[in-house]
Amino acid sequence: MASQWYSLVSQKLFLARTLLETPELAADTGTLANTSEQRLQYEAATQGSIELLLRARKILLVMIARFYQKRSEEPSSLAELASLIGEQATEVSQLRALEQEAGSWWNYLDQIEITQSRPPAARKTVNAENIIAVSAEAGPDRSTQSLMKALNAIKRFADNLEEQHGEW
Repeated sequence: MASQWYSLVSQKLFLARTLLETPELAADTGTLANTSEQRLQYEAATQGSIELLLRARKILLVMIARFYQKRSEEPSSLAELASLIGEQATEVSQLRALEQEAGSWWNYLDQIEITQSRPPAARKTVNAENIIAVSAEAGPDRSTQSLMKALNAIKRFADNLEEQHGEW
């Protein structure tokens, strides 16, 4: 039963990878696309891949619950999973460590989820009085490379879980 959830996680990750590997995104050099249509397609693919990564992470929690024979439960957060299978479970410990680790895929997705769920910050207009002030955009890196790095890390984590639990 849990392998069906593994397949669903893999499917979401595959679809996210497909979006990230579109020609416009694969050539991402950090420069803005030329036309407004290209910028729109880039943003749609970026946000779509982020949503698929976030969905894969939630499905991963359900997959873990199934490994522990929790067939009717579908945890949507690490806290829910921990209360369901216990803090002492290996997977919960691993995910808690990832949650606390600054550069981990779990922490990165937490940051991405926060920015994805909020409206963009209002930008100041540039005029002669404030042209010296330069502001970098705050928030996590949404580049293709960063998203692909997180995707690969989730895939490795899910593959390892499936391999460990598949042995039983």
